[in-house]
Order: sequence, then structure tokens, then C-alpha cells
Amino acid sequence: METKLQVRDLKISFRTTNGKVQAVRNISFDLAKGETIAIVGESGSGKSVTSKAILGILANNSIIEGGEIIYDGKDLLKISEDEFHKIRGDKIAMIFQDPMSSLNPIVKIGRQLTEAMILKGKARQKESRNTFNRFLKMLEERMIAAGAGAPAEVKDKCNNFDKFERKHLELEGAYNRAFDAATEALGDADALAFELSHGAGRDVAYRAKRIASLCQTSIQRYVVHEKAADLGNLIKEIPAQLGKLKKEGSKGLETALAGAAEILREAVSFEKPNFLAMGYYQTFCKEPMPELPVKELNAFLLKELDEGFMRDFVANAETGLRYSADEAFAKKAAALKVLADNRHVFEAAELNEKECLAAHKTMVAAVEAGIDRMEYVKDNRAYTFSSVLKNNINRYFGGIEKNEKEEKRFAKQSARYDALVKRGKEPEWHVVPKSLIDLEKAKVDMLRAVDDMIAHYEAVIAKKGERNYQKEAVALIDFLKENASGIVNKVTPGIAKERAIKLMDEVGIPDARKRYNQYPFEFSGGMRQRIVIAIALAANPDILICDEPTTALDVTIQAQILELIQNLKKQRNLSVIFITHDLGVVANMADRIAVMYAGKIVECGSAEEVFYSPAHPYTWALLSSMPDLDSKDKLEAIPGTPPDMIYPPVGDAFAERNRYAMQIDFEQQPPEFKITDTHWAATWLLHPDAPKVEPPKTVTERIAKMKERMAEMEEEANG
Repeated sequence: METKLQVRDLKISFRTTNGKVQAVRNISFDLAKGETIAIVGESGSGKSVTSKAILGILANNSIIEGGEIIYDGKDLLKISEDEFHKIRGDKIAMIFQDPMSSLNPIVKIGRQLTEAMILKGKARQKESRNTFNRFLKMLEERMIAAGAGAPAEVKDKCNNFDKFERKHLELEGAYNRAFDAATEALGDADALAFELSHGAGRDVAYRAKRIASLCQTSIQRYVVHEKAADLGNLIKEIPAQLGKLKKEGSKGLETALAGAAEILREAVSFEKPNFLAMGYYQTFCKEPMPELPVKELNAFLLKELDEGFMRDFVANAETGLRYSADEAFAKKAAALKVLADNRHVFEAAELNEKECLAAHKTMVAAVEAGIDRMEYVKDNRAYTFSSVLKNNINRYFGGIEKNEKEEKRFAKQSARYDALVKRGKEPEWHVVPKSLIDLEKAKVDMLRAVDDMIAHYEAVIAKKGERNYQKEAVALIDFLKENASGIVNKVTPGIAKERAIKLMDEVGIPDARKRYNQYPFEFSGGMRQRIVIAIALAANPDILICDEPTTALDVTIQAQILELIQNLKKQRNLSVIFITHDLGVVANMADRIAVMYAGKIVECGSAEEVFYSPAHPYTWALLSSMPDLDSKDKLEAIPGTPPDMIYPPVGDAFAERNRYAMQIDFEQQPPEFKITDTHWAATWLLHPDAPKVEPPKTVTERIAKMKERMAEMEEEANG
């Protein structure tokens, strides 16, 4: 399964007047394509800080002390704001707890929905063009190097592919303009016809002429539609009916508009022509294109494309990809030797900065040489190896100097404080605790970065024989086609409006066309949250972060919003990070659950494992405090309060509130104990020498009820 996001050893603190608050402490997790991971914990556990770090919107007093957040071959903690601007809201979108934090109260909903589409649409067009040109050029070079044919022959094939792709773009561009005009005309015709039928039409002449103009543009779309002539005749009727408005009323105009809308509604639902195959046929085939229904035409054109060009081109591309992969595998093997030969530099008892930087330069050159640039799904580990290792080197050697200064500052401030106390004064200020770089950890992290890279390349090489290059060649050509389509996918204000209205319908807002022109205050809390979800989806992101999106809503609306997010995730194959303090909220929507406490993930597993086999006392406490319709007992509150993270506990942060705590919990942080391949928990209760402790009765009873309910549901589903 493709990994969309990787968080590794993330550590974030905040500067305050009282000292440094350690908000996130070395957390790690992956997010796969189409997966929902829920991060659950009380307020202050660090879950929202984690999500804001992913989106690059942390407060100015934040300190990123370590770790990586890797997406699309980039470490999001190291990129510039300009680079983040291309990702934020486009590739990674976020829904906040309070919808008004995402909405401008004095701007109409429609404008807020369309602005993002138009701005991001222009950027995506440019990116699509660059990507298409770059990958086609690389493919040509690999095919020539692989001997897939004589260089001149390969160049001709790639030029021909580019040539009929250009025709494809011309055809699809015209289609898109016509389709967008048809979609816009349909919406406007329906709206005006409705208003006229209720005697409420405004600016009728202007709007009717505009609809006629849009219909005229849209006729291009109906080259293969038998009712194109009928649509043209109805358009001619509109000016005549406008002249009769005062004498004969609007009935004739309503009829013309309704007729046009009927044809448009039927036509916009038709199957889309295969413009790639059509581009090939019109460029290289001498016979005129047959007049056939779209489905039959597509089958005919695809057969011509496959037999005349594509089968041979895919075979050549397969040869080129295999050559590129073999070359990369050889360089990966060479990189493993370079990594192993230079590893000792980071094992030395005393590290030398010049030697570390020289080893970094040598290793990075070898690792990056092993990257197969023909793989459009980037190898995140290889692409970010340089920044990860360099950051740890800088952290270690910069930390030596910083720690020395911090020790002097602390000693000086402490001496001043103590002197005042000796003189009988009570200072109104406190000594700011030391903020030291953990040099030992930075040193360990340097070696870990090298070892992780070695393990990664070894694993990739081990799977060499599992590659299916024919399948990869087809996928690459589909990727090129997708980017070619992106070049002509221009988002105009008119089509942005229609897409926005469609999105509003998709997220369950009734009378979307009417409500498009309303302000946020005219919507209820639940409807405002639906608008925010629509805005988040406007750019069709890869990852959707939901930060307590239902907390401010009543229970009925909560269920509707959760169901909506779940349905949208399935329809769009979204990857979702769901932040919440309530385990019950994610019971039916999370694939995996990470339980956070005091800045650390204390338990992680599949939703079924965390609900049915919870292992950490904090997870037990969350389950015990979760509202349940079947439970007649009083809910159990979690005793005590979370620790002061300016002075984090030495041992398990939950120990003070944990009735099962042992002495070691107060002295040493527990490691992650593996329960299954997908489930672990950081609690000393899982140590082989720990006493056997069962979850509290409240939890075991709830688990039994959940299992019973699940069995009943499965039985009903199976009939």
C-alpha cells in the first residue's frame, strides 16, 4: 500500500515566560493512501500541535526540536513557506473545530469556495505541463539507452506521442470549454425558468442572452450528439421570445429555456470521448472519423490507437523502465557499500564535524545516484536522506555550543536568584529551566539515519524480482495522459461556480444554487461545517486533516458530519488524519488509532485492536469515560490532571493518574511493547516480569457488549 505521509521522531516545544513547554515528544506514525488514522487524547496531549506541524501553521513561539514529516519526497519541516504554499490547501487540507475560523464572515460562501479553485487551478496547469514534458523526455532517454530501437526511431515515437497528445489537448480543451459552458448554461437556465414560473425573474433579457451565448459555445461539445440541431433551434427562439415578453408574458421563454435545459441535462451525463485515441486518429489516420455513438466511437478509436501505436510504445517504454530500474538497482548496491564504508564516522567516541560533513556529502551523492527518477511515486526515504542526516549533524555540533551558553545562562540566573533569597527578598520571577539539546540522542539519530537508509535500500533490492514492468509502463503512460489533461483543465469563474454548487450538493447542503450567494451567518453550525468541508475538498487534496470537526456540534449533527467525511473518504480515496478527544467518535470510521498522552503516543493499533484489546491504562481510562447508550453506570472520570510539560515526568507521564502504576513507572519511561504486528503499547504492564493486571470491569463489560453488538450486526448482514 502506498504511504502518503511519514512522521518520524517529531519533537515540538513552545517558548513561554515560565520556560519551555514540551508539547510533542518523539512521536512516529505512517499514513497510507485511503487510510484513516485517528489521533485520540485529552486536551493538551499534543494531537492538534502534530496536525498543525503537518500543515506548517505552528505558532511563532514553537520550536521544532527534531524529527521529520515526509510527504512527496520532501521533509515538510525543512521546506520554505513558498513551497508550503503549493501544498497547503491543495495537497493537504484541514477542517478545524470552529468552522468560523475558516470562513470570512463578510464574504459570500460562493466566493470563498471558488477563490481556492481558481488560484490552485492555475498552479496545477503549470505543474502538469512541466511534469509531462520532464517525464516524456526522461522516458525517451531511457528507451534510447536501453536499445528499445534505433535512436531516430525512438525519437520519432516520442515525438509522435507528443504530437497526438497536443491534438488530444486541443480536442479536450475545446470539449472542456464547451462542457463548462453547457454545465453553466444548464444551471442558469434552470434558475431563470424557475424564477419566471414564479413571476420573480430579474435581469431577464441579460441572463437569457447569456444563456443563449453559453449554449452556442456548448454546441461544440455535441458533435456526436443527435440533438445538437434541436439545441441550436431553441437558442434562436430565445431572442424572439424576449421580444414578446411584455405582450405575451414569459411562457414562451420558459418553454425555450426548459427545452434547452432538457437537452443539456441529457448531454452532460454522456460518456466522455477518449480524446487521446481521437487525437491519434485525427493526426495519423487518413480516413474521416466515423459518426458513431460515444461508446462505440471510443471502442473503435481505442482499437486503432492500440494496434497502430500504443502496444508497440508500451513495449518500448517497458524496456526503458527496466533499463532505468536495473541501472538504479546497481547504483543502490554501490550506495550500500558507500554507506557501510562511511558509517564508522558516526560511531566514533568523539565526533569530528569536518569528517561528519565530508561523510554526509559522500553518502548523499551515492544515495541520490540510486534514485530511479522514472518512478513518479517518489522514494521518500532516499529523497530526504540528505536533509535528515544534515539536520542531525547540525543539531549535534550546534548543540555543543548552545548547551555551553545555556549552562552559563542558567548558572548566572540561578546565582542571582539565590543571592536575592539570601538577602531575604522574594523574587517575583523564576529561574527559566535549562533548554538543552540532547547531544547523545542527536548522535544516535545520525547513526540511525544511516542505518535506516541501509535497511531501506536492502529491502528495495530484495524485492527487485517482484517488479512488473509492463504494468508500470502502462501506469506511466496513464500518468502522462493525466498530466496532459491537467494542462487544459482551466478553471474559469463560471465553471468554478458550477463545481462549487456541485460540491455543496455533495456535502449535503440543500438548495445549493440559492445558498451559494448567502453569507456564513445565514447557515447553522452544522451547515457551516459542511461548507468548510467543501472548501477543503475544492482542490481535491491527497490528505484531509480533521481537527475535532464535530466537537462544537450537537450529537445528531455530529453523526451526519462523521458519515459525510467517511463517505467522501471512500469516494475520493482520501487519506484522513482525524483528531479527537472522544474515542467513541472514531469507532466506526478509523482504520488505525493512535492514543496520545502528554506529547507521546502511548498505544497504537488497528481500530479493532484498540477497542477490543486495549493495553495501556490511559486507553482503559478513555474507554471508561466514553458515553454509551447501553451503560447504566456512572461514567468514570480520569482522576487527577495532566502533568506540567515544562517539567515533564522522568517516567511514564500517566503514572500519577494510573492506579496500576508500579515503582518503575515513576523512574523510567516504558518502551513500545509489541502486542501484534500492527499493535503496540508503551506500558510497563506488558513487561514479562510485570504482575498480571486485567482491565477494569467497566472496560471489559463494554468490550463484551461491543463484540456482542458486532456479532449481531454481522448476523443481520449475512441474513
